[in-house]
Amino acid sequence: MARFGMVIDMDRCVGCGACVVACETEWDTPPDSKRRRDWVIDIPTEGSFPQVERSVYVGLCNHCDEPSCIPACPTGATYQDEQGRVLVDEEVCIGCGFCGAACPYNARFFNPVKKKIDKCTFCAPLVDKGLEPACVQTCITKARVFGDLTDPKSEIHDLVYRQGARRLETEEVAIGPNVYYRGDAGRIDMILAHHPPNPKGLEPPLAGRFWEKLARPFMLGMLGVTFAGQALAFFTQLAKGEDFGKFTPPPGDDDQDLPEAMDPARPCRTNATRRQSPAPR
Repeated sequence: MARFGMVIDMDRCVGCGACVVACETEWDTPPDSKRRRDWVIDIPTEGSFPQVERSVYVGLCNHCDEPSCIPACPTGATYQDEQGRVLVDEEVCIGCGFCGAACPYNARFFNPVKKKIDKCTFCAPLVDKGLEPACVQTCITKARVFGDLTDPKSEIHDLVYRQGARRLETEEVAIGPNVYYRGDAGRIDMILAHHPPNPKGLEPPLAGRFWEKLARPFMLGMLGVTFAGQALAFFTQLAKGEDFGKFTPPPGDDDQDLPEAMDPARPCRTNATRRQSPAPR
């Protein structure tokens, strides 16, 4: 089974932002949204002439090996498919934002049109048709390389496992991102210095932790007890057989005041028979 990943070559990237425009066009991202599925952020120039270092942060969802966003989702809308892509089921998503708070790379955003959480999917619908992601197709310098990490013959396998492309990880955050960076080490170090993954993002917000650890188990437990009680009552009554539904007088209360049961052999006198009876002379 394929395991998809992406390499961004910092020696080739010029920070033009064509990849961002291609993504917005392909997936109709709202133009007034503060966030995008991917982004290119300028990093302030460091050093002095002639030793000047410049870099840009080219980012997107990392489709991590151990994504912290999945356990944070209260509805199960966020999941990981067999190819390692972290996706969102919009039919199940309620837009609570817990997954976004649990992403240390801040790679998720609330789509104001869909009213759902949105993110990069590695252009799953395109890739499933045999095409490359929109950002890879559009990159004018071929700085993005996409492919199967498990294929020894693929370019991305060579870049990652032979040429040593790096992950944006720290000692506090090491969850296996599958977006790698290669090229000048100083430029990659600048990305980590200015935009390090947030270790506080490894857990959902307080409301999410309360739901996951206390409220949800309590509600499921109460539902279980309720169903168990109903099942016990049903089978108890069922075991009584003929006594089920039979009236039983309270203790100490005799039934002498109850009306006598009608003799089934005695004919019932109806209004019709009364009208047919001869009048007394």
